[in-house]
Amino acid sequence: MERMSPVVRTVVKIAFAPMFAFGAYIILHGHLTPGGGFQGGAIIGSLMALYLVAFGATAWKKKLLSGLESGGLLVFIGTGILGLVSGLMFYNFLADSDIPIFNEAVPTMLGYTHSNWAPLWTGGTISVMNLAVGIEVIAGLTLIVITMGLFAFEGKEGG
Repeated sequence: MERMSPVVRTVVKIAFAPMFAFGAYIILHGHLTPGGGFQGGAIIGSLMALYLVAFGATAWKKKLLSGLESGGLLVFIGTGILGLVSGLMFYNFLADSDIPIFNEAVPTMLGYTHSNWAPLWTGGTISVMNLAVGIEVIAGLTLIVITMGLFAFEGKEGG
């Protein structure tokens, strides 16, 4: 794949940071707001597709992306299986643990729980699973775009 024009590359460079920040925001706040790992991963995966189209796919390592995809799936499944220690599959064992970052209680106001006003890490295992799904979707969509690009240009090297 050849590189695109300087205008396209400049637009992708300008859009990279805001799109990445928005996708990361959606992944990290998935237990508080609509969205989550898949939606945020799709946003960042689309950003990777833009980057691949603008700059070419020659520098991307398919083994690294495949490893990230597999790692995200293993973290998701592993978190679900670790819930079995408490007796239930996918039990939110981090919410009541002594691990400082995950055991924050959801604040209440006038006796009502407002989950949209909660701190970021009140989700326990849900936050970990959103991160795992986000990483898997980012890697998976990027691999799909790379594979489609390689097949689109297969046999056209000479002319």
